[in-house]
Amino acid sequence: MADWNPTASLQNLQQRARVLATIRRFFEERKVLEVETPLLAGTTVSDVYIESISAELTDGESSRQHFLQTSPEFFMKRLLAAGSGSIYQIAKAFRQEEMGARHNIEFTLLEWYRLGFSLEELMNEVEQLLQALLDCGSIARFTYRDIFKQQLGFDPHEASIEELQEIVRSEIDLHGDALSKTDYLQLLLSHCIEPELPSFCFIHDYPAAQAALSALAEDQAGRVVAKRFELFGRGMELANGYLELLDASEQRRRFESDNATRVEKGQAVREIDERLMAALESGLPSCSGVALGVDRLLMLLTNSNNIGDVISFAGDRT
Repeated sequence: MADWNPTASLQNLQQRARVLATIRRFFEERKVLEVETPLLAGTTVSDVYIESISAELTDGESSRQHFLQTSPEFFMKRLLAAGSGSIYQIAKAFRQEEMGARHNIEFTLLEWYRLGFSLEELMNEVEQLLQALLDCGSIARFTYRDIFKQQLGFDPHEASIEELQEIVRSEIDLHGDALSKTDYLQLLLSHCIEPELPSFCFIHDYPAAQAALSALAEDQAGRVVAKRFELFGRGMELANGYLELLDASEQRRRFESDNATRVEKGQAVREIDERLMAALESGLPSCSGVALGVDRLLMLLTNSNNIGDVISFAGDRT
C-alpha cells in the first residue's frame, strides 16, 4: 500500500503553527504589512545557481510558459515601488533541485523588506526574530574575508582562480575544472567553513561577483564588496539578506550577465522581467531585504535532521 501518512508528527505541526503565529506578532508589533503575491508568473530568476519549475498555461489555442516562483522577491519589489512601505510575506517557494535532508522542492520562505534600513539594522532585526523564536542570544558576525582568513588562511577577495583551484583540490575530493572563482569559493564555504562555524553567525560583505540583487559599496579596507549577508544556524544556511540594489540599469546588466553565463553553461536563457525593471526605473525606495527558510528554522527548533520532519507532506509523499 502507498504510504499516505504525513511526514511530520502532530507535535511538529503544532510547533510550526506556533512559530508562524509568533512571526506574525513580531511584524505586527513593528507595523510591517503582511502581503501575498502570485506563486505563478511569466518570468523567473536568471541566477545560474537556481533552476525554476515551469508550467505551460493554455488559453484556447495559445499557450505560454510560466514558472513557479523561487522567491516572492520580484513581486514584493513591485509593491515597494508602488508605495507599500515595509512589508513581509510567508510564502511557498519552489526550486528544481535534488531532494535531501535539508532540501524539498516546495518549501516555505519568510521574506521581508524594511525601508530605510541599513544592512546592519536588518541583521539586528533578524537577530531579534531568532531570539524570540530560539532564545539563541547574541549572534556572532564575521566578514566574508575574515572567516576565510580564520578558517583557511587566505583572502578570498585577492586569491586568483588558480590559487583557489589548488586549495579546493587539497581540501575537497573534486573532479573537473570548468568552475568559476565563485564556484570554488562556494565549495570551500560549504565544505570547509560551514561545519566549523559557531552555532549561529552572520557572514557579510561578500565578493562583488556574488552581489546578485544587492548593492555594492566599499568596506573598511576600501575594497568594493557586495552588501549582503547570510545567516547560519548549526551548520545550515538559514537566511540571505541584501542592501537592495536601486539602480535599474545595473540590475539589467546583471540579468544580461547571468544569461550570458547560462549560455556558457548550457542552461536555458531567462527572459528579463520587464515589469520588475519598470518598477525599478520608477524608483525603488532605499531598503534592505531578507529571505529566511522557515522549514530549516523549524528543524532547529525541533532538533530534526530531516526537513520532512517539519513539513506536513514532504516531496516523497506528494
